[in-house]
Amino acid sequence: MEQELVFKALSDPNRMKILNNLCSRDCPCNVGDVACCCTVDLSVVSRHLSILKNAGIVSAEKRGKEVFYHVNRSNVAAMLRATADQIEKSCCS
Repeated sequence: MEQELVFKALSDPNRMKILNNLCSRDCPCNVGDVACCCTVDLSVVSRHLSILKNAGIVSAEKRGKEVFYHVNRSNVAAMLRATADQIEKSCCS
């Protein structure tokens, strides 16, 4: 996971709403389920999910005609830990 892509993906308020919505659910969700947290069209939510997916924050699984998304919690946590470690090393040196 490239840190620059992750932080760019997390910089948008709608993507943060989407991520929060996905984190609060116990199972993968389709675009319609995810979109309930936003006031934007489904196509916009779909684009936001694509950005989150490209950044490695969420994964997608196609089931028939629908795509279901879930958060890559361990990947995101590892990236944030690595970022915190880098900050700590550079600030405390």
